[in-house]
Amino acid sequence: MPKLQQDDERISPGANLLISILVRYPEVGTINYEAESGALRFTFMLATIPAADEFTHIKDKLLASIAAYHLLEGIKGARVDVCLIPCDRVAMLAIRRDVATLTKGEMALIIVFLRDALKDRLVADENDAILEEDLLVQEEVISDMLESMKRENAAGGLIGIREDGRVLVFNK
Repeated sequence: MPKLQQDDERISPGANLLISILVRYPEVGTINYEAESGALRFTFMLATIPAADEFTHIKDKLLASIAAYHLLEGIKGARVDVCLIPCDRVAMLAIRRDVATLTKGEMALIIVFLRDALKDRLVADENDAILEEDLLVQEEVISDMLESMKRENAAGGLIGIREDGRVLVFNK
């Protein structure tokens, strides 16, 4: 199987978007593009399972923050789902967003909110090798690929994961 680089022209905008999100935001454990619904599902790993009332509080504040962002940006008709998936002693927090109304700014808002609300329980891939310039490049790629996906409505699903400090993207 050939290895491809992010700037390879054979890589779809959807795959490039998933790669850029995973590189830029080390808190995102996996990301899925669901072609049938035109949605991205971000999955974050939590080191512990929050109590039900704590999760409800975090979820309500997150949804209110996203709604305020949408109001300020004039975004209408957005689909946002947030759920907690407990697994033994850890949990996964899944956020599902439609690509049509998603923005780079909203992604940044979600990450900053989760960092603040979950603090050291939010599992993040440690990568000190990424330079500030690289992060800015990834933000630009995210913006460009998100716009490209909105125009093209990519066919087929994709999944992006982290494994041993690498980012991998597969077709579903």
